[in-house]
Amino acid sequence: MAAPISSSSFPLLTGSLVALVTPMKDGQIQWQDLANLIDWHINSGTAGIVIAGTTGECATFSIDEQADLFNKAVELVAGRVPLIAGTGSNATSESVELTQAAWSAGADATLSVAPYYNKPSQEGLYQHFLAQADAVNIPQILYNVPGRTSCDLNHETVLRLAQHHNIIGLKDATGDLVRAQHSVADLPKDFLLYSGDDMSSLGYMRLGGHGCISVTANVKPAEMARMSKAVLDGQWAQALELDKALRFWHKNLFIESSPAPAKYALWKLGKITTADLRLPLVSLSDPCARIIDQGLS
Repeated sequence: MAAPISSSSFPLLTGSLVALVTPMKDGQIQWQDLANLIDWHINSGTAGIVIAGTTGECATFSIDEQADLFNKAVELVAGRVPLIAGTGSNATSESVELTQAAWSAGADATLSVAPYYNKPSQEGLYQHFLAQADAVNIPQILYNVPGRTSCDLNHETVLRLAQHHNIIGLKDATGDLVRAQHSVADLPKDFLLYSGDDMSSLGYMRLGGHGCISVTANVKPAEMARMSKAVLDGQWAQALELDKALRFWHKNLFIESSPAPAKYALWKLGKITTADLRLPLVSLSDPCARIIDQGLS
């Protein structure tokens, strides 16, 4: 087991990180497919791997399954890039347990989504994330995706949480670039800011964000890595051209509930052996599959 990176020494990780799908067949994780995907991403220039996030169908896993996934992913990544483990839940106690499992596995950091369904107040959100940060000494990234959770982690609450030494970053999937401007202006310069909305990720990085945690990168890892590098290097014209070619995927990987479109595309590309998902998600419908096929042709 690799030792997790301490909060104080976590790298200023920039560029394209992938919110990786979890390959499955008949409800079982396909470990060889996972190994192949991780190798493909690292060879393609992906800066970091996010395992068991929303795109990884984390809400369908038991705690034991998720802990097994953390352990196997750490083994497969083998320190080649940072490995960030998704530990979010709508139960604070479960999030703490998953965060401990990520630390025990040797993950480099965690990504914890705002608790879904419960609709907590901002004080409840603050206490939820604070409990995780107090419980486990591992770098922790907040994740705000109100379109999935019906719960919005406000800017002021992020500012409060950023004072904790274990809370090192934010994945912002709101697509709100005005909010991004406030984040860049008000948060410490070493507080990691990642776009979680592929369509606006170029704009987010241009405003001062450090990178993106991307669904599009599942299908186009090298292209997302090049686009991210271009914008972070200030090569705006090149970044715009690269992003223009990615917009089909930014849009259509959400044509039905993610990760169904991404898994279908990866299956068609021969990167995974099936496009299976766990219920309540189901395989991509035929009309939507035909749209994804257009992008692959």
